[in-house]
Amino acid sequence: MIQVQKEALPRTLEEFLVWEPEDGFKYEWNDGELIKFTGMKKRQYYIYDVLNRLFFDKGYISQGSFMAEPDVMLTGIQMRRPDIAYFTRDQIQRGRKGEDVIPDFVVEVISESDQSYKVEEKIVEYFKAGVKVVWNIYPELEAVHVYTSRREVKICIESDVCSAKPVLPEFEIGVDTLF
Repeated sequence: MIQVQKEALPRTLEEFLVWEPEDGFKYEWNDGELIKFTGMKKRQYYIYDVLNRLFFDKGYISQGSFMAEPDVMLTGIQMRRPDIAYFTRDQIQRGRKGEDVIPDFVVEVISESDQSYKVEEKIVEYFKAGVKVVWNIYPELEAVHVYTSRREVKICIESDVCSAKPVLPEFEIGVDTLF
């Protein structure tokens, strides 16, 4: 009888950063907690494509990059993977040299399986780390929550326009266009 050895899970952040999971899932690290997720689904790809085209059409590609699921070290004990994050050219160069950089704008596409307190926990973490704008997109509800701080949130539905101001002033889109 052949025994299959179970993959050892990382116990420290250092182990996590070099770990290559074999189960096909993606993971985040939050102060010792390993958080499993599946990555973007087909509907999320569509949303990413719409936002990415807007990013190019507005000419922001000359200022930075819109990245899908980048590793972002929020603190020395937290590594998150926002669905989409905007990094300036300067941040990309600093990251190339090994520096941890915090995006100014992140987008999370919320699925029906996401727990509300975990979504709120990420918002807290993002703003503590220095993120300036967070969009939580709810595809099933066709709504976007635009945060410019934990206290300042605009809930956009139907033809409401979502904006990434002050980070990307011309990055605006109607909710009905997004879905």
